[in-house]
Amino acid sequence: QVQLVESGGGLVQAGGSLRLSCAPSGRAVSNYNMAWFRQAPGKEREFLAVISWGGGNTYYADSVKGRFTISRDNAKNTVYLQMNSLKSEDTAVYYCAARRGSPWNNLSFDYWGQGTQVTVSS
Repeated sequence: QVQLVESGGGLVQAGGSLRLSCAPSGRAVSNYNMAWFRQAPGKEREFLAVISWGGGNTYYADSVKGRFTISRDNAKNTVYLQMNSLKSEDTAVYYCAARRGSPWNNLSFDYWGQGTQVTVSS
């Protein structure tokens, strides 16, 4: 079982930046593919970005491409989401997710965190 814990959310003004972190408790995720999703009130959960277990491959949703960057530090057992040029429509609960196996960009994940709130004020 992998338990994921997100952190780094908060309130930020439009145009600002935040960096979210996701760290597992109890198990290393260096051999897991990791991703970030978000869910805004009244909307379905939305895929944002995925990174392969080694960090060499990434893929982004068009809605965040060029503004958000996913990365990982396997030595620290942590995955990050750097969010720049934030907009009010980025307001949501952000979740990290993990899965093992191929292909690395399979978006069906097995483990989920509890989420961290990001609020962007205009």
